[in-house]
Amino acid sequence: MGGFSEYEDYDALGLAELIAAGEVSAVEVLDAAIERIERHNERVNAVVEKLYDQARQTLAQGLPQGPLAGVPYMLKDLTALYTGTRTTFGSRLYGDFVADHDSTITERYRAAGLVILGKTNTPEFGLSPTTEPVLHGPTRNPYDMTRSAGGSSGGAAAAVAARMLPMAHATDGGGSIRIPAANCGVFGLKPTRARNPAGPDIGEGWSGLACGHAVTRSVRDSAALLDATHGPASGDPYHAPAPTRPFIEEARADPGNLRIGMMTHAPNGVPVHSECVRGVVQTAELLAELGHTVEEAAPDYDIEPLQLAMRTVIGANVRNVLDLRGHVLGREVTPHDVETISWAWSELGKHCSATDYAHCIHIIHGVGRRFGDFFQTYDLLLSPTLAAPPLPLGRCNMMNEDLDAYLSELNACIPFTPPFNLAGNPAASLPLHWTDDGLPVGIQLGADFGDEATLFRISAQLEQARPWYDRRPDLSE
Repeated sequence: MGGFSEYEDYDALGLAELIAAGEVSAVEVLDAAIERIERHNERVNAVVEKLYDQARQTLAQGLPQGPLAGVPYMLKDLTALYTGTRTTFGSRLYGDFVADHDSTITERYRAAGLVILGKTNTPEFGLSPTTEPVLHGPTRNPYDMTRSAGGSSGGAAAAVAARMLPMAHATDGGGSIRIPAANCGVFGLKPTRARNPAGPDIGEGWSGLACGHAVTRSVRDSAALLDATHGPASGDPYHAPAPTRPFIEEARADPGNLRIGMMTHAPNGVPVHSECVRGVVQTAELLAELGHTVEEAAPDYDIEPLQLAMRTVIGANVRNVLDLRGHVLGREVTPHDVETISWAWSELGKHCSATDYAHCIHIIHGVGRRFGDFFQTYDLLLSPTLAAPPLPLGRCNMMNEDLDAYLSELNACIPFTPPFNLAGNPAASLPLHWTDDGLPVGIQLGADFGDEATLFRISAQLEQARPWYDRRPDLSE
């Protein structure tokens, strides 16, 4: 391996500093990223659209003086449009869709100096906690090729874990940043609702459940990237509270002594794997050693109405996506255009009434009140990210004929992540635990609405106390 052989040793800010100092060129960094994609992607299947020519053209035209100038980056193949490139949403229905404009988040990435060189795999419409679309095939976990990388940002997390690049765009409507971050041993922060803009095509994702940010190898990269992208765009329907200072400063700050609630039992009552419990208990012990107070506590809410509300709202939004695409195509979308679960979910959305939808929004807003009450007493909520270590591929099958069975499987996998989407609060998955056979287990920390600052402080402290940066999968064949 020639060229810039030290590429994998640096996070995004480290690469940007090297480029700014003239110690390595942006072209050399891009070549190093491409070399690793070409070496590993055939097995991992994280990257579904290679935009090498566009990336080289970006460098030839000159980069803006952004904080991440020259750093290679990838967009998730969902929601983040990039002019002149294909966005499939993981679906055959969008297999030939080419964007004629940039999404606002893409504009901000480019203004920060990021060099977009590809798009990462996602399940159809981001509907699954594993990334196995019919269109592109499964993304494999770099730590065990027989297991899931998670979803829906599975391609992003697998690419970062495989050291193809230091960070990648991701979105989260029920855990889709945190789930693959947990499965792939990287850091993934879901920001506060409307922290980052969703425009210009929509005002919010999944009626406020979904938002976007990234998976990263370091905490400071996540903070620096959020500094570059957050804030409302013209016409946004609402936005998150403005931070008091840059997030990168928060990642360098002492968190103080925090009061932390801990939960190891799933709010929906499903079994939680012993490794996930062990990871939380060990993290709680570490937090106590660092001077924080940890005690068993969790927000009080009824999970069953929330599951129904989330199911209805997502179904309505999926139906809307299919109807909009059908209008563009000038024909009715049929079950043969999409995966079985996507169609079943859209049928559910088609048959719910406006009253049903309004009632579900009312229920969802109620959980925000319960979380608000909880964070009057506690600074953070500690839990497993997932109910089990990375699952075997094929476990959550979007070609399942039975939507109820599929959702039962989904709820058994991800009981801890969706409540933060419902409440709109920020939450992060930290790679703090590993099974004896080398599989990553994510630990989730969630905070009050608008309080990414505390999350960045505590995450950086834990990163220093129990470093994960040098852990990497063995990708030798």
